Amino acid sequence: KHRELSPALRSVHRIILQTLVDTGKAPTQGRIAAILGSKAAALEALGQFKAADLVVLSAPVVFNEKTKQHVADAAAEIVGAYPMSTQATAHKVTSNGQTVNAMCAVDALSISAMFGRETQIESKCHVTGTPIRLRVNGTSVLEASTPDIHVGIRWQSLQGCAAKNICTEMVFLKDTATAESWRKTDPESIDILTLSEAIE
Repeated sequence: KHRELSPALRSVHRIILQTLVDTGKAPTQGRIAAILGSKAAALEALGQFKAADLVVLSAPVVFNEKTKQHVADAAAEIVGAYPMSTQATAHKVTSNGQTVNAMCAVDALSISAMFGRETQIESKCHVTGTPIRLRVNGTSVLEASTPDIHVGIRWQSLQGCAAKNICTEMVFLKDTATAESWRKTDPESIDILTLSEAIE
């Protein structure tokens, strides 16, 4: 969906992602307005990002029938942009000394390759609560707190914001036995991946 944006909005989307990974915070609506030239342009941009489910906002978006554009509420601020969130999640990712939340286990694994930097991931097993720690560089796992960590995904119909439904069901599992026990709770909907498969 990023590629479907105008060049100006693609640039703003990249700024949002870079700011999140560099600072752990999203750029404010005011900063986006300064980049695009007006508050109205910022609200339209946020509306388009939200309509494409590229960001999570603190306030709703409405569809303007006259302009045929999605427009964010005047108070809307970015609280997340896939794969990162400013809201608490089970997955914390640290790179260059800065920590940000990842929206799901797969997102946590993607940040290193996406930004070309080593990351440390702290999470927990979805079933047992066992701490999960990983050090990732690109597509390589450099360290793992246990040797047999898996990622589980419970597939479901995507309605609305992915961060609020499917992301909550993309999880770390401490080992094969735990992964298989979780898969058996809903075998028609759950897939189990190795770490390398999940990174890919």
